[in-house]
Amino acid sequence: MSFILASGSASRRAILENAQVAFEVDPADIDEGAVKDSFSGDPAALALKLAELKALEVSKRRPGALVLGSDQVLEFEGVAYDKARSVAEAEARLRQLRGQTHYLQGGIALARDGEIVWRHQATSTLVMREFSDAFLADYLDNAGDILTKGVGCYAFEGLGAQLFERTEGDYYAILGLSLLPVLGALRAHGALAE
Repeated sequence: MSFILASGSASRRAILENAQVAFEVDPADIDEGAVKDSFSGDPAALALKLAELKALEVSKRRPGALVLGSDQVLEFEGVAYDKARSVAEAEARLRQLRGQTHYLQGGIALARDGEIVWRHQATSTLVMREFSDAFLADYLDNAGDILTKGVGCYAFEGLGAQLFERTEGDYYAILGLSLLPVLGALRAHGALAE
């Protein structure tokens, strides 16, 4: 059975590759901005909705394949945040989150033949430390494109880990894909050996 990741995320690809899961990449083409603008639910429900739409969009053009859609939304003080559009916006976001708690809401969905067959939602709690302005300046100089590629302006598996005091939740969910629940779902749907 074909297993397809409906995402261009390098982090999600690396998680599956490191677990030695065979898959193809076929990124979904949905208008995330329009979905976010019209969505009235909470950030966790938004992440799940986006994951479902991605899985369904690819599933409809890949008959018989099991398609994984995934999305992550940063929630701070009840508000959902999108990826920063510039380094200046990333700097402002990191200053806003400094010394504060925020949540990464992750949604995952599996679809086959245009129907959702499994879904999962994970919430991770992250507490940023009270880093100095000098640290922030150095971080901005060295973080690279992750400043505008990830919703939190950090890659937790790399330099971004230095921004944090503590976290609660699934490490893989923080990276963008709750691996163990996904592996269980793949086994249940015949894409991995029992």
